[in-house]
Amino acid sequence: MSFTVAIVGRPNVGKSTLFNRLVGRRLALVDDQPGVTRDRREGGARLGDLNFTVIDTAGLEAGTSESLTRRMQAQTDAALAAADAVLFLIDARAGAIPADRAFADLVRRAGKPAIVVANKSEGRAAQAGLLEAYELGLGEPVAISAEHGEGLADLYAALRAALPAATEPAAEAPSVDTDAARGEVEQGEQRPIRIAVVGRPNCGKSTLINRLVGEERLLTGPEAGITRDAIAVDVTWQGRRFQVHDTAGMRRRSRIEEKLEKLSVADALNAVRFAEVVVLLMDARTPFEEQDLRIADLIEREGRALVIGMSKWDLVEHRPGAMHKLREEADRWLAQVRGVPVVAVSGLTGEGLDRLMQAVVDVHALWNKRIATSALNRWLAEVAAAHPPPAVSGRRIRLDYVTQPKSRPPSFVLFTSRADAIPDDYRRYLVNSLRDTFDLPGTPIRLALREKKNPYSKKK
Repeated sequence: MSFTVAIVGRPNVGKSTLFNRLVGRRLALVDDQPGVTRDRREGGARLGDLNFTVIDTAGLEAGTSESLTRRMQAQTDAALAAADAVLFLIDARAGAIPADRAFADLVRRAGKPAIVVANKSEGRAAQAGLLEAYELGLGEPVAISAEHGEGLADLYAALRAALPAATEPAAEAPSVDTDAARGEVEQGEQRPIRIAVVGRPNCGKSTLINRLVGEERLLTGPEAGITRDAIAVDVTWQGRRFQVHDTAGMRRRSRIEEKLEKLSVADALNAVRFAEVVVLLMDARTPFEEQDLRIADLIEREGRALVIGMSKWDLVEHRPGAMHKLREEADRWLAQVRGVPVVAVSGLTGEGLDRLMQAVVDVHALWNKRIATSALNRWLAEVAAAHPPPAVSGRRIRLDYVTQPKSRPPSFVLFTSRADAIPDDYRRYLVNSLRDTFDLPGTPIRLALREKKNPYSKKK
């Protein structure tokens, strides 16, 4: 039986470190600075023979109703409501401070089985803090060190005791043909499309994803730079599954000074590399700024499929032909992905979300497109006849044949007599011709040039 566990506690007690330990990889950002985590993050955890969902949350702090701190608290409240059990973390070296006692009452009111976890328990300095943990009135504390992986056996035992029915070992299942079962799963269940939503700070990424999910799943607000971790959210649209990654706003490198922002941007870059489709959100009031173009170029170099979303469309005066003009600007500024879809969207009103998701599905199909070798070589004969490559030292360059070894993105290998002599502008001509002939708008295209081996050349 599957169950869900929420990790809660005040800032900087090691919640994200424990989360990463349980999921077995570094999913959440970790830093000495308090308050790194702001959104709630879910992951598949494993502890011994227990498999469950674990939720990392923002540090519990007091705040006014409209403050960023209070909005972070609302995300933690949602995690408590969704959990079957709660791991209430304290810093064993600091002991149970007044803030811990106040938030222990919050955990108690949630009415869920709670386990006090005294983190950072390595060394003698933690002994007094462990004794103080009993004063919280939530039972015997479990001493662990999330950073060093100590005490996890005791945490396993505490989870079994807190959720006896959910953690009871399942009866041994009858043997099955694993290959056949895997084939049935692949046929019956389509793998979700992985999407990363990127852009400059405060361009509406989290608001857009919340609108897609249909709830306030991600923290939003007028402050720039709220999102720090790349948070994955599952979305279903018209029966199709997606895994959407919200990311931190990406500023120019020269403006990034704090270590934490560098970690956040690195996390966003990893989300781009992991994604299949990247939605680049631009503020519709100030589109195609230098940083927008830098991010688009990065996405193309990483070989990801691209969709441009013109965010905050509800704040723009709608003039006739406005979208047509934006598409022309996209082709002018981003010639390397000519024909990229440009969609007007508003996370606040929900305008354009269906068009955006359809564009994601369409570019994903193009990104996976395969072209028959026979069709490619007919194309090569036509382009070579219409516009042959320039001669070098009076010698004609021969274009022999072309093939597509892979997709994701569409990648081609062209065999020629002089690969090093073909100029860059002729290579761009071939790429643009491929894009037009085989209807590959907006997707990155890779074209490698190779020389055929001369069978008559002497071997050294």
